Amino acid sequence: MALAQKKLMDVKLGQLPSWLGTRDFTPNGLLGSVRGGYERYYNKYINVKKGGIGGVAMFLAGYIALSYLWEYDHIKHDRWRKYH
Repeated sequence: MALAQKKLMDVKLGQLPSWLGTRDFTPNGLLGSVRGGYERYYNKYINVKKGGIGGVAMFLAGYIALSYLWEYDHIKHDRWRKYH
């Protein structure tokens, strides 16, 4: 199999720089990668026959974690502090 057709998990560490050289880093290439990742996530966790709460819960947990990280500096400055 050609190096350009391998997935990231199939690439050996020594092949990583040349594999990255075969990737498409143009805006359209990056957009296509994000779209493909979203479609894989959607088909694996959301669009299933026997659906559960797992995919939606994972999305909400990620959203909560990102929201906390974005607001951490603001939260950190609002803590009660001892003045002594």
